[in-house]
Order: sequence, then structure tokens, then C-alpha cells
Amino acid sequence: MIDELDLAFDENAEKGRPRHRRGSRGGKKSGGKSGVAFLMAFVLLAVLGGGVYFGYTKVKDFFVAADYDGGGGAAVQVDIAKNSTLTDIGNALVDKDVVKSTKAFVNAADANPKGKNIQSGTYNLKKQMSAESAVTLLLDPKARVSKGITIPEGKTANQVYDILAKATGKKVDDFKAAAKDPEALGVADFWFNRSNNTKATKSIEGFLFPDTYEFDPKATPTEMLTTMVSHFNTVAEETGFVDKSQSARNLTPNEVLTVASLAQAEAGNKDDLGKVARVAYNRLYVGTPEIACGCLEFDVGINYYYQLTGRRTKPSGKMTLAELTDPKNPYRLHGKKGLTPTPINNPGRAAMEAALNPPKGDWFFFVAIDKQGHSAFAKTYAEHNRNIEKAKKAGVL
Repeated sequence: MIDELDLAFDENAEKGRPRHRRGSRGGKKSGGKSGVAFLMAFVLLAVLGGGVYFGYTKVKDFFVAADYDGGGGAAVQVDIAKNSTLTDIGNALVDKDVVKSTKAFVNAADANPKGKNIQSGTYNLKKQMSAESAVTLLLDPKARVSKGITIPEGKTANQVYDILAKATGKKVDDFKAAAKDPEALGVADFWFNRSNNTKATKSIEGFLFPDTYEFDPKATPTEMLTTMVSHFNTVAEETGFVDKSQSARNLTPNEVLTVASLAQAEAGNKDDLGKVARVAYNRLYVGTPEIACGCLEFDVGINYYYQLTGRRTKPSGKMTLAELTDPKNPYRLHGKKGLTPTPINNPGRAAMEAALNPPKGDWFFFVAIDKQGHSAFAKTYAEHNRNIEKAKKAGVL
């Protein structure tokens, strides 16, 4: 009867409330089982707790990137390929045992404000460096081993082809062929506009920006010249060359670029670039009774044409009047008003900026007066003659 009452009580118990059994015998069994259950629960929690700790340790080790300490040991060179991502760079460093893990390098590069500015090239690094030290060294220009081709300022296009051909093993004629269409290389059509709705002769001259380049060994002449033109376009944009030519100089960009090339050829040093440009503007657009024709009378145009046509160039002092005024020479600047048909070389940034913003001055003449290439500038021909005497005494003329 008791068992039936117990069953009846259990079946009618409210849901969610504990089920009770009466009797001392039932109570003893319950107490024993509870003890065992408590012990098992304790053991289970201990096991689980240990597992959680073990798992946390493993996860922690997984996310904390392995890294070396310090500035490294043995020297090693590492090549960073063009267009490499930070992960690519990290992999290259791990391969040479410079850093311990790619993750550590990427983290260090992300933490450095300039970390994404690492350039391609070959670097002198050290083995087993901390990732932070590796990033710092990769951003140091002194660590970069230059294997590039340097194009000096003021070189003509033909001279650029010679330099590139010798450095790459390509043919000069292939560079000349690639340069026949400047617009295909990235020179916009407006660069050939001149004042009074006239057009300059289309030429790559002036647009092969001088700098040190690291070309892909498989690059074609067209790709190399395109890279140089792209660099020119970048510098033109950075200097505001197009807008300033029109607003500050009231000339077309082509005309100012041509003046920059003339200044690059005539100035004996960087300090005189702006003054030579000012002389050019004064002669062309201001005028003086002593030079009334608006003629530049720079000798460099003559030699450019000789170089362009394969003739031997001559020192200015040995040029005859017939050569200076030869009507068959389109690049002559004596007895002829205006600029040369194209720039006469590839000027650098300093010459471009000098032509954009030359110093104020009423100079119409200049002559080199020392062996360092400095020139003396004059307003009148009489003053210019006195400067010529100084140049002779200094052994320059």
C-alpha cells in the first residue's frame, strides 16, 4: 500500500518540484548516491577546468606570433619582389631566417606608421632580428642595395637610350622605335600645345624623367620608357607644373618645360637654374634694346641638333657665326625668335621648379666665371663684358 501511495504521490507531483520517497531505507540510498555524484561532479569539473586551461594555453600560443629579440646577428641579403604584400615580404624574411614568423612581421609593419612604404629591392639585413627591428631597417634607405639604372639630369633621349641599352643588353634601336609615339608611352596630347594655338614637334624629349630605376629583367624598352614617363607625370602633378605654367608664367606646359631643359643645359650648377630661366623669359618676353629680336641666343640648341643628327658637337667658343645662324638648323637660337621646337634634354625636378618660379631679376646676360660652374648675371652688355673679363682671369674662358 505504501508503494502504491508513493507512486501515486510521484505521479501527481507538480512539474518542476523534487520527487520524494518516504521511508528510512529510501533515504539512505539517496544519501549514498548523492555523495558519489558530488565526487564525480568534482572530478569532472577538475578535468574540464584543466582542459579549458590547456586549450586556452594552446590558443594563446597560436595567436601570439613567434618573434626573435634584438637587432639580429649574421648579415644576410634579402630580395623583396616588386608589388610584394606585407605577407609576401614576411615570407621572404622567414625564408632567410631574418624574422621568426610572418605574423610577427606583419604585426610590426602594421604598427609602424610607415610600415606599408617598404619598397622592392635588395636589402642588407641580419639573421634572427625582432620583427620590429626588421621593419625599421627595411625603411632605412641605407639598407637598400641599389641595383638600379641611374639616368642623370639633363641627358638627351638618345643618351638615355645608350645608358639603358648598355645596362640591359637591349638594342638602342628598340628604344628609339618605342619612343616614336610619345602618347602611347603616356605623354598626354596637351603637352604638345604652344601659345597662339600652335603645336610643338611631338617628341619624347623632356618626358624621360631622370632618376634611378630598377626595371624588371624581363621589361621591354616600351615598358621601361613608359615607367619613366609615368614618373615624369607624377613629378609634374606633385609640382603643379601644368596649372602653374598657365597661371604663374602665362605659358603652356610645353614652353615652360622647354625653358627648364634650356636652363638644365646652360646652368653650371643647381644654384643658377632659376636665374638662367629668368634670363630666358626676359629675352623672349621682355626684351632689351641690345637684344631686340626676342632671340635667346643660347648655343646649346646648336649642339642638341648636332647630337640629334649624329654630328660631332662643338664647344661654344669654336662655333662659327654661320653655324650659329644656320637656317637649316631648326634648333638654332641665334637670329631666330622663340624657343626650340622641343625640349633639348630631360630636365630634373629642380630645373622644372626653377622654370616655374624663377627669382626676380632684370638679367639678360650670363657667363660662367669659375671652375665650379657659377655664372655672373648682368643687365647690360657692358656689364656682361666686365664679367667676361673676370671669367678669362679665372681661366674659365
